[in-house]
Amino acid sequence: QVQLVESGGGLVQPGGSLRVSCAASGRILTINRMAWYRQAPGKERELVAAISSVGNTNYADSVKGRFTISRDNAKRTTDLQMNSLKAEDTAVYYCNAEVYRSPDYFYLDAWGQGTLVTVSS
Repeated sequence: QVQLVESGGGLVQPGGSLRVSCAASGRILTINRMAWYRQAPGKERELVAAISSVGNTNYADSVKGRFTISRDNAKRTTDLQMNSLKAEDTAVYYCNAEVYRSPDYFYLDAWGQGTLVTVSS
C-alpha cells in the first residue's frame, strides 16, 4: 500500500503565512511528479503547484510569487510554503504523487486525505 499524509493546515489571517507538508510511505520504488491541489467550497479541484523529480516547478497563476513548492526525495516529502495568503486561498489542500509501487513497478496516482486551510480575520 501507498499512503500520503498531509499536515500543517489551519486558520491564518489575511496576509499571513502557512506551510503544509505531505509525507509518502509504503511500498514505493520511486515518485515522479508531486503536486498540491485545492478545492474550495462549491468549486472544482484545481492544481496549485507541481514539482518534478528533478525539481522543475509550475504554479497556478493565482499563486505565482506567493507560494513555493519543494520536495525532499530522500524523505519522500513535499511542502507548500504559502505567503501573503488571501481569503480566496481558503480550501482543502490535497497532496498528489505519481508513484511507482514496489516490487512490481505498478503505477499509482496517489492522493492524501486533505488538510483544511482557512484564511480569515
